[in-house]
Amino acid sequence: MMVGEVAADALAATQPEGVPSDYRAGFVAACRIDEGLAQRYVAHTMIGDPLADQVIALLSTLPPDQGQAMIRRGIETGAAGLVDAPEVLRDFFAASEAVPAWFDAGATLPGCRAFHRHSQMFLGAFVAAVLIEGFSTLISKSFSITGRMVDQGVRRLKQNNRHVVEIFLPGGLERDGDGWALSVRIRLMHARIRQLLNVSEEWDRAAWGTPLSSAHIAYATAVFSGLLLKRVGMLGVALTEEERRSFMMVWRYAGHLMGVAPDLLFEDEAGALRLCEIGGMCEPPPDFESQILANGLINSAPIVAGITEPRARRKLVRKIYGVSRGLIGDARADALGYPPRGRVGYLGAVRMKNRFDQMLWRMSPALERRSRAAQFQQMLEVSFYGQEGIDYRIAAHLHAEKDRLYTEKGGLHTEKGGPG
Repeated sequence: MMVGEVAADALAATQPEGVPSDYRAGFVAACRIDEGLAQRYVAHTMIGDPLADQVIALLSTLPPDQGQAMIRRGIETGAAGLVDAPEVLRDFFAASEAVPAWFDAGATLPGCRAFHRHSQMFLGAFVAAVLIEGFSTLISKSFSITGRMVDQGVRRLKQNNRHVVEIFLPGGLERDGDGWALSVRIRLMHARIRQLLNVSEEWDRAAWGTPLSSAHIAYATAVFSGLLLKRVGMLGVALTEEERRSFMMVWRYAGHLMGVAPDLLFEDEAGALRLCEIGGMCEPPPDFESQILANGLINSAPIVAGITEPRARRKLVRKIYGVSRGLIGDARADALGYPPRGRVGYLGAVRMKNRFDQMLWRMSPALERRSRAAQFQQMLEVSFYGQEGIDYRIAAHLHAEKDRLYTEKGGLHTEKGGPG
């Protein structure tokens, strides 16, 4: 069954009584604003990623080393290197390698340059705002149950940062680029966690729909693109229209590679922001799991930046809380259990500094070059975990603490009664 057919079947069930129970109140409210988009969104809360899910179902029946080798071979050599592999796997990589007609690699360069010119602010807004806003949805249930943002917070934050960095390197989204490889790898990891959660007694399907649903992957991509542009604007970063369109094309293609369903994949910045608005209305208010993830992210950020001295770390955490509260608003910050608003206006100070810096850069291109080089170095430091390359292992267990016991063999297997 194709993705469109699955979505159509789910859409037929989007009467309030057919919607996962935690979405019903928000769905009714969202329908008053944009019924069509609200229906598509909640339809996708009930489905995953059929193509990637089929791949994981197949690989889970194989010995661990064989499954891992197939993933590596598929990502590194593509469909052409899988002539002896099962058809499901060949179809997955053939689809991943097919470049949509709307994608223009050359048109992504202005967005890449803008990202690197302001990488400190983009990564700052990514951590202090949009990651938190993305985790304020019911996707927090998936991450909370698995423990992958709690048990391994610093490592996961660096991996999230690295993905953003790689897709904005020129050529990063080309077939041989690390941005392409990481996007496809994330898609398969999501499918594996979805598989494990679907058979877990901890997952309440009637209330929450499908774990790591198609809706949540689309919402996260919209937040990381359109809403990120809005948040860096609040930090005083000014981009041209060409740069904004280019930035959105990078994320649109990354979303495509991560398996975002075509009928939820935005076309432009306005479309992404509309999905954030309507999808956000459909979602229930942030709960305890969202609070844990949001506060864990903020408290992990200084360690990611290499600041471990307790006093300096507490000072930076206070600043991040202040900037984050200013970006996401008091209502969401309070719902996420943030400390009360402090006296210092951190957001205003950051905005003023950025505007001053941009004025200096216009006056002295040499200063801009030095600033860009320093930001690039800092970006690498907060995005790369040790000297590792791309890790092709897919989760062996639902819970992160068990995956820490991964043997060097790694790979895929089922937790009970399966191969491996």
